[in-house]
Amino acid sequence: MTRAVAEIIREYGPFEDVERVNGVSYDGEQVWIATGPSIKAIDPTDGTVRKSLDMPSHAGTAFDGRHLYQIAEDRIHKVDPDSGRVLATIPAPSGGGDSGLAWAEGSLWVGAYQDRKIHQVDPATGQILRSIPCTRFVTGVTWVDGELWHATWEDDVSDIRRIDPATGEVLDQLDMPAGTGVSGMESDGGDTLYCGGGGSGKVRAVRRPKRASG
Repeated sequence: MTRAVAEIIREYGPFEDVERVNGVSYDGEQVWIATGPSIKAIDPTDGTVRKSLDMPSHAGTAFDGRHLYQIAEDRIHKVDPDSGRVLATIPAPSGGGDSGLAWAEGSLWVGAYQDRKIHQVDPATGQILRSIPCTRFVTGVTWVDGELWHATWEDDVSDIRRIDPATGEVLDQLDMPAGTGVSGMESDGGDTLYCGGGGSGKVRAVRRPKRASG
């Protein structure tokens, strides 16, 4: 395992009328944040709020290329990002103990916070297809370049990890600065991980390290 201090590239917020950031996603142009009573789209160049959709958003957010998925207590809603209309709903696998949310390989990947797991879920039915064990409380989850990353937040300490998707083994670990938590997390598809800051009401961009050759 390689271990380093997380490099925070940029910080956004706090935002008006946002008390906390729960889930985080990215649609190729905008960073979406789940704030509790709403989902907001943020311009990653300057942090301007471009759009706000009123809906319960207690945990992770994901984007499948066309639709948003949003955890609302014990449910996951499929949402039209233009209108905010809920198109479909499935049960969340942990029944309200769910955290991060990501879309990859035609599935939803859902963090089970205190269960220390990541579930691969059928987006049409909510069926758990498989579960990956983790060693700390799981918050944000994202896939990028075939790599599975997740954030942790336990005992007031947060880090970001790349894990083996078959075994859960930690391959890389980025330690966040003291007092800096990570709630939701999403990759921009490149070298940036957008990280929700929980009750700080902020979003932080963290540099994803290059994978060492060999």
